[in-house]
Amino acid sequence: MVDFGGWDMPVQYAGIIEEHHAVRRGVGLFDVSHMGEVEVTGRQAFDLVNYAATSAVSKMAEGQAQYAGLLYEHGGFVDDILIYKVSPEHYFLCVNASNQDKDFEHIAALQQKLGFDCRVEFTSPRYAQLAVQGPLAAAVVQQLTRVDLKGIRYYRFADGEVMGVAARIARTGYTGEDCFELFVAPEHACALWAKVLEAGAAHGIKPCGLGARNTLRLEAGMALYGHEIGPDINPVEAGLLRNIDLNKEFNGRAAVVKCAETGPSRKLCGIEMTGRGIARDGYEIHVDGAPAGWVTSGSPSPTLNKNIALCYLPAEAAAPGRTVQVIIRGQPVDAVTVNPPFYKRAK
Repeated sequence: MVDFGGWDMPVQYAGIIEEHHAVRRGVGLFDVSHMGEVEVTGRQAFDLVNYAATSAVSKMAEGQAQYAGLLYEHGGFVDDILIYKVSPEHYFLCVNASNQDKDFEHIAALQQKLGFDCRVEFTSPRYAQLAVQGPLAAAVVQQLTRVDLKGIRYYRFADGEVMGVAARIARTGYTGEDCFELFVAPEHACALWAKVLEAGAAHGIKPCGLGARNTLRLEAGMALYGHEIGPDINPVEAGLLRNIDLNKEFNGRAAVVKCAETGPSRKLCGIEMTGRGIARDGYEIHVDGAPAGWVTSGSPSPTLNKNIALCYLPAEAAAPGRTVQVIIRGQPVDAVTVNPPFYKRAK
């Protein structure tokens, strides 16, 4: 157990590699109740969320989710979030645990500044969240609900019941596999955890901790706040321009447009180690013998049986196929740049 955003969180249960393989090959269960929730409701809820978030909120249908950034005026990340459109006057935001107070204050400040007729609520205490991840996730969750999961496409959700209690069932996740995230009232979380494990027993379900969550999302090339993104990182540098609607006004837009037009001086890219060694978070990277960048996240990949990492390098050095050196215990170790993600599941 470790402290994570003020929560006691399990790093592992049976072991990181075993849990990782369970998710890639079958199904795993994560308790992610530490994640935060903010809800925006009212006549101008859309206007506030559309201005606060980078994504194309205007294109969302009811029951749809979007990945988006919350930005400062200078273009750096307040956080990355998931937006769920419950109705035209109700948006449900899932935010990172360590940022939930900051995110709420940021959105509430924008509401006050712009005077939109809506309400911003910090609703984290109302929700627990369990994530069932893996190719057999639907087979497990379907046993516990009458909601037809086949009707919930990727990045869609439905409100219904799971195990007889009210739940938001979202086909969203953080591992690169099929996934169902279940939002329920906290008083039902422990019973639901036990029922999911019971329903998944025949499928070899494993409870999973932070360790496997990190190796899985790294293989899938998914950003982690404080590593690939943060207050000093522009979305263009992070390769997240696809999650930005430049045809609208949003907080931080001018800085994003400037970076996109001039081109970023650094870019997020992937590397695979060709020499012996593991590129750990924070390690320095050299290009042509000179310091040039740093590792944001690095680990052995249980699926690929390679040592992989995400890193920032000068834009001209971030193209795939470039040989670079990671400084490990004072020694340069060869690696080659690649385009993330490192792993994509079969459709």
